[in-house]
Amino acid sequence: MASVTSLSDSVQQHLASALSATLPQAAGADPLLRRSDRADFQANGILALAKKAKANPRELATQVVSQLVTGDQLIKDVEVSGPGFLNITIADRAITGKLAARYADETGRLGVPYAEHPGTTVIDYAQPNVAKEMHVGHLRSAVIGDSVVQLLEFTGENVVRRHHIGDWGTQFGMLIQYLDEHPHELDHKDTQVTGEEAMSNLDRLYKAARKKFDSDEEFKTRARRRVVDLQAGDPRTLAMWQKFVDESKIYFFSVFEKLDMEIQDPDIVGESGYNDMLAETCRLLEESGVAVRSEGALCVFFEDIKGPDGNPVPLIVQKSDGGYGYAATDLSAIRDRVFNLKANTLLYVVDARQSLHFRMVFETARRAGWLGDDVKAHQLAFGTVLGKDGKPFKTREGETVRLVDLLDEAIDRASAVVREKAQDLSEEEIAERGAQVGIGAVKYADLSTSANRDYKFDLDQMVSLNGDTSVYLQYAYARIRSILRKAGETRPAAHPELGLSDAERALGLHVDAFAQTVAEAAAEYAPHKLAAYLYQLASLYTSFYDKCPVLKAETPAQVENRLFLCDITARTLHQGMALLGIRTPEKL
Repeated sequence: MASVTSLSDSVQQHLASALSATLPQAAGADPLLRRSDRADFQANGILALAKKAKANPRELATQVVSQLVTGDQLIKDVEVSGPGFLNITIADRAITGKLAARYADETGRLGVPYAEHPGTTVIDYAQPNVAKEMHVGHLRSAVIGDSVVQLLEFTGENVVRRHHIGDWGTQFGMLIQYLDEHPHELDHKDTQVTGEEAMSNLDRLYKAARKKFDSDEEFKTRARRRVVDLQAGDPRTLAMWQKFVDESKIYFFSVFEKLDMEIQDPDIVGESGYNDMLAETCRLLEESGVAVRSEGALCVFFEDIKGPDGNPVPLIVQKSDGGYGYAATDLSAIRDRVFNLKANTLLYVVDARQSLHFRMVFETARRAGWLGDDVKAHQLAFGTVLGKDGKPFKTREGETVRLVDLLDEAIDRASAVVREKAQDLSEEEIAERGAQVGIGAVKYADLSTSANRDYKFDLDQMVSLNGDTSVYLQYAYARIRSILRKAGETRPAAHPELGLSDAERALGLHVDAFAQTVAEAAAEYAPHKLAAYLYQLASLYTSFYDKCPVLKAETPAQVENRLFLCDITARTLHQGMALLGIRTPEKL
């Protein structure tokens, strides 16, 4: 079944036809239709068209109105306002009828169309480091990236996930050498080791290796020799390195599972995955003249990027000692993603503090011809997680907050809220709901803020039943499910012949805007736009619930119609929250 067009799309089409009939040269012009507090919609495009045609805008607006058919099929009424705005009121029958068509669509897409020209997007997100615990700084890349993946896939884009983990470099020489000399450090007594135990072992190993590295010159020499062996592909050294990677993955998967995110092993392609391409990347850049040698290092210079001293700041692709930096790996990754994965779009969900690095990497790739009109690269830069005091989030001791601790505390707080409200839930159900509400609260607080802004991490606010929180949205969904259960044999059914109250109209018109919101959020990589839509949806539903009795409505038809409005609202909340990566429990 084809996707059902929205009310705004239908009105837009009628306006466009009336415009071209009135002013032939306006064919294809945008009527600039928007939701309005003065009517259901307002069209503002006539002012610009009148100016272009040297016509009186109010007279032109009146002529356009004369071309519009009004009644109970779509547009109930149109009035000319101010200098030439059109205030448009939608017929009640059209609101209910449009939602009914969406409700009957067995695809369950709620009117969201597939993109007309889908491409392939490689999205680089959730990039932890091998042998290091994930901290609060890793939260945003994972949560934002996962939601953008859901949005893009739902609109039909072919998405390739990439988790560019830190799994290469000098620290591994130190770790491998220490493990070689202390071979039982990573032995597990129990084969069912948990992720946190695995990382605890690695953390202990790292600290011991660092201590020996700093205090024992002979060990330091052996460790540095190991880096060379690793980069040269020595089989035994690589096998030990692989042990670190595998051990870390146990931990990564446990954290991502707690975050309710699906991470597949083939999607994890770390820095090491591009090791075989580094020399060729450097050769191609040097031969093409994009990169030049400067004091022994291979560099790319930019006229508009200078340091505090006024001298150009180069992108160092290869160091003077022959070693490769992040730039070489990132440029090799671009080559792989463009030429092997056939990407049209490269999307990097990375901390805003790395913006200069990516700006230089993207410009270098453009100069080399790897990026162009047919392939775009974009950094979805995100801000910092702050504490209640507005400063970067730290523990009382000034340490970076472990991500696992933060998630566990969120689950504990949410479980307390669920237990307080729970009436017929078992302890097992309370624990399950507590996890869904707690993780949802953390994700929503992040996603409801524009990615490029910092946000305050305040668990008290996050798990509140009041205000712009995921708990408020989850509670609205659970309330609807409760009403539908209480309805028993009475089933939701649309009755377009019934008139609608103001609260019903406002809810119906907002539900209708779901498809447009999802399309915008996907196109702009902006989950916060979907979050804002869902919060307003829950707020409008609360108003509807307060003003419109559902099961005690005046007539059986009205009961069915209000149950229908409840159910399509619940479906929209459920699907929208899923696109944010948040669960909607049936009971709370």
